[in-house]
Amino acid sequence: MGGQIFWLALAAGCIWHGVQIIWVAPVPSQFASDKPQVEKGTPEAFQVFWLDQYAWIGISLVAFGLLLGGWRLLL
Repeated sequence: MGGQIFWLALAAGCIWHGVQIIWVAPVPSQFASDKPQVEKGTPEAFQVFWLDQYAWIGISLVAFGLLLGGWRLLL
């Protein structure tokens, strides 16, 4: 039982942190209908790149947390 609580807490933590990241960087520009047009090598391009990476980290954390939580609840 103690091990299951650990895994569920880890899943909840992943979901919580992922949702907080998604709150800040909601959608990567790859999914946006109006992609920002920035010149390569500029500070704006660097900002778009890092916001995209941040959004993907949030999406990954939420997906991992949901999968881990579902897996631990089923087993």
